[in-house]
Amino acid sequence: MASSFLTHSIISPQSPISNQTSQTPSINQLRIPKSPVFSTQLKTIFTPNCASSEIDTISTDDTPIELKYPAFPTVVDINQIRDILPHRFPFLLVDRVIEYNPGVSAVGIKNVTINDNFFPGHFPDRPIMPGVLMVEAMAQVGGVVMLQPEVGGSRENFVFAGVDKVRFRKPVVAGDTLVMRMTLTKLQKRFGIAKMDGKAYVGGEVVCEGEFILAMGNTVN
Repeated sequence: MASSFLTHSIISPQSPISNQTSQTPSINQLRIPKSPVFSTQLKTIFTPNCASSEIDTISTDDTPIELKYPAFPTVVDINQIRDILPHRFPFLLVDRVIEYNPGVSAVGIKNVTINDNFFPGHFPDRPIMPGVLMVEAMAQVGGVVMLQPEVGGSRENFVFAGVDKVRFRKPVVAGDTLVMRMTLTKLQKRFGIAKMDGKAYVGGEVVCEGEFILAMGNTVN
């Protein structure tokens, strides 16, 4: 009860403290009787912003940076990807699949390095991954979903048929890891047409997104 009254007296317009100048009163000026409950409240009210537990954690964490971040998991490795997709160098743009939901979605990665063959020309002084190759890489991740028994696609009769609403949000440069999620949204087996939503990320931020159309079976003849 006493702590409730004292708390009200601090914030009330009738309080003598509120009628003072804008100078912030110190704890000693408040002359508040000692109370375990209220002392806990004071710690909350008067804790300086600089006393951040996050800063303390960062400063006391001596773990080397190379040990802090685990590697992406491997669900489908590069040899298995080569068995699924018909693409080969220099147009195989998926290095690893890190998540796969049969007949639904896949997440693949492309490690973008300065040794990629498109960088000498795009651009010599500023290595940026071409947007069309980002879209191609995403379509290949979609191919990993489509060329599985759950969907029934054929490696011999499978093409990237269209793209819509593509947006490039940020440039992808040498040294980035492009993480691409492709999700099947509509499948017309009778016509061999699949529609997919795709998003690509670098460091958790979207760099490219769009809607994809993939064709398989007799539609490509």
